[in-house]
Amino acid sequence: MRIWSLHPKYLDVKGIVALWREALLAKHVLEDKTKGYKNHPQLNRFKECSRPLDAINTYLLHIYKEAQHRGYNFDGSKFSKIQRPIKIKVTQGQLDYEFKHLLAKLKKRDEAQYRQVKSVDSRDVHPLFNVIVGGIEPWEVVGD
Repeated sequence: MRIWSLHPKYLDVKGIVALWREALLAKHVLEDKTKGYKNHPQLNRFKECSRPLDAINTYLLHIYKEAQHRGYNFDGSKFSKIQRPIKIKVTQGQLDYEFKHLLAKLKKRDEAQYRQVKSVDSRDVHPLFNVIVGGIEPWEVVGD
């Protein structure tokens, strides 16, 4: 499971489809609707925030918006609308790690997307997150 902190606009087709599926799985875990993945480290930041379901629904909303922008047909009924906006923190070190990790994936899967993403000067974060100073997050499994 990979729940990217980077903006979904950087993902290739396979990446955004996988992210959508994995974020939906994360939502089911947070709703206690599945037995698997309950202790997956990628879910810790959602579990530790004040409103986990609002956080994952916000996360899904922005993946959905990116998919719509690209002309993809993701099902918007799969997540709930948010009444009160929420933000959670992510460290700059985590973003740097994820950017390198994404570049390695794109280099193997989508050379055009790799070149485009590699050339960006400033990296956008997924709108759910506020960036803070710090290294790689403690929940990250380095080398996955």
